[in-house]
Amino acid sequence: MKKLNALYAQSGGVTSVINATALAVIETASKSKKIGKLLAGKNGILGILKEDLIDTSLEKKTELKKLLYTPGGVFGSCRYKLQDYSNQQREYKRLLDVFKAHNIGYFFYNGGGDSQDTTNKIAKLTSDLGLSIKCIGIPKTVDNDLPLTDNCPGFGSVAKYVATSISEAGLDVKSMSETSTKVFILEVMGRHSGWIAASSALGKTNKEDPPHIILFPEVPFQKTKVLKKVRSTVKKYGYCVLAVSEGTRNKDGTFLSDSGSSDAFGHKQLGGVAPIIARLIQENLGYKCHWAVSDYLQRSARHIASAVDLKQAYTVGKAAVNFALSGENAVMPSIVRIKEKKYKWRIGKVALSKVANVEKFLPMRYISKDGLGITKACNNYMLPLIQGEAFPPYKDGVPDIARLKNILVKKRLKKFPIKN
Repeated sequence: MKKLNALYAQSGGVTSVINATALAVIETASKSKKIGKLLAGKNGILGILKEDLIDTSLEKKTELKKLLYTPGGVFGSCRYKLQDYSNQQREYKRLLDVFKAHNIGYFFYNGGGDSQDTTNKIAKLTSDLGLSIKCIGIPKTVDNDLPLTDNCPGFGSVAKYVATSISEAGLDVKSMSETSTKVFILEVMGRHSGWIAASSALGKTNKEDPPHIILFPEVPFQKTKVLKKVRSTVKKYGYCVLAVSEGTRNKDGTFLSDSGSSDAFGHKQLGGVAPIIARLIQENLGYKCHWAVSDYLQRSARHIASAVDLKQAYTVGKAAVNFALSGENAVMPSIVRIKEKKYKWRIGKVALSKVANVEKFLPMRYISKDGLGITKACNNYMLPLIQGEAFPPYKDGVPDIARLKNILVKKRLKKFPIKN
């Protein structure tokens, strides 16, 4: 019986450990007697539509191993929304043509809620048509906003980076606050959920430690309240540090930093809330402020990745392949917490239909009563996720990252124009 090939692709914003998941998929698939080649879509679902498929079997094993230590998406990612296949037959017909042309029997899509929606749609289509293609979603998002999984691979490492960065920056500000900057603002990712903003407090051991104020998307911004807290903090400690989620919003639900544009999925593009908060403080309180946007740095900082996060990222990739080989379809491996104090976890399984396009927000029980900090319960939940160091190997003083050839297989179909 001819072996079926497998197809893997990365989607959405990448993380410092997503390539560990890719390595797990490649290594697990290569050990299977059912799978022929493991192909990878160049730039996510776009590469599949364009028939830009990478033959991972042509890569050196020594370079593939370095994926454990390489941030970014080694095969390329994208934000591209597939329409409901009942209304948009063109793209789905193309996907089926590509699957057939390259003997694809297993499809793995590595991403967040939108990506799980894409995988679910493809699974539904192939199932409705009676095709034996196993479609498995693989969780990944720094935002930690996928439901029905304890946490998401990628979050633990960004949390470790943010907690470390704001603690270190706080020491800098504190040392210069007498004659220089008195307020520092760090903007972090999180359009609708405040998980990353909350993680900024994981290095806080007493009230004086930064951050002194956290702004969450879940808590409407109150100008008077925030300014009052900034003033009292500076008066008491000599300086004030804020961690601000990019999705900080007004009482009416509008983002403080709405840029006026949206991405392919209709998500508002945010234009930077840190300078807005800094200007507000300077104009009302007269304090000298500095601000920074952690932006891509927070999600690509592999040099300070969490060992727990790295292990979970690899394990969900391995589990995804094993699920498919055992006949599962339209599911996603999840992380199930068994114990919190002495952290233990295992792999679970959830239906894609239950996670597609569903966001998990920071629970109010994780936010302090004043709305400007986190609770002990939040700290207890997050702390295990940032444990352990998994430093990359270094060469000439910098991390020794993977450099893949990413050789494309020969195309067998006509060129497919992409409609933007």
